[in-house]
Amino acid sequence: MDWLTKFPHMNDDSLRNLKKVIDEGFRAFTRAYGDGIEAIFEPLQFFLIYSERFMTRTPWPIILVLIALVAWFASRNWKIVAACIVTLLLIGYFDMWDDTMKTVSMIFVCTVLSIAIGIPIGIAMSRSDRLQNAVNPVLDVMQTMPSFVYLIPVVMLLGIGKVPGLIAVVIYAIPPMIRLTNLGIRLVDKDVLEAADAFGSSNWQKLKNVQMPLALPTIMAGINQTIMMALAMVVIASMIGVQGLGQPVLKAIANQYFTLGIFNGLAIVGIAIIFDRVSQAYGKRLQRHREIIHG
Repeated sequence: MDWLTKFPHMNDDSLRNLKKVIDEGFRAFTRAYGDGIEAIFEPLQFFLIYSERFMTRTPWPIILVLIALVAWFASRNWKIVAACIVTLLLIGYFDMWDDTMKTVSMIFVCTVLSIAIGIPIGIAMSRSDRLQNAVNPVLDVMQTMPSFVYLIPVVMLLGIGKVPGLIAVVIYAIPPMIRLTNLGIRLVDKDVLEAADAFGSSNWQKLKNVQMPLALPTIMAGINQTIMMALAMVVIASMIGVQGLGQPVLKAIANQYFTLGIFNGLAIVGIAIIFDRVSQAYGKRLQRHREIIHG
């Protein structure tokens, strides 16, 4: 009656051999192609290093003014701008400015990369039901896979450092960008598309002048979610060498430093709120603009 209490499974030796074959195959792949794959990501590493140097070496008043200007351009709301300035001043006052700037530079690069990859994939999915059905299961896996698992293949391929952490963050954060781009374009009113066809618009003209402008608020919601998920991955990515606010939190966990963990955790929360409020305000502005233009 053991089969009632113990679930039947593959033979232990067979299962061990299967895992061994997979591990050895991936190690062989890493040894054979790891250097070539690493060379592909060199421009990305340069972009990340340059962004981090700009954020950390530029005098803090200039960075503060630049962030305030971006917040004003996106929101046109003095309350949001004032909240951003106060939050950053508090972060700097508690000696977390450099780590915060490193985190902001990482999130900026992750967001740019996610937009550059996610929007074309989302556009392609919106044009093909077959592609959508093929990509959706992959996105499901990316969103539900435990975030620690992303670190294993990335570290085996590229080692410890900023670029492996960046890749892990992008893999974790990009699915909302792809999904909401696809959704936004698919939700464009068919009557509007028929009117564009009646005026002789090409597929490219419809995409550029009709679908993308109308889908922009939804795409902005995807960008917002991507930023939030990237920030959620910051602490985990610090385990493989990503500098910023995540490393003090990791140190606090290892050494039971309550105040260090709380302060840096609150700094991450502050940055998340800034990104969230600014991107949401920009999305609402786009929505109001669309309603004015299209009635």
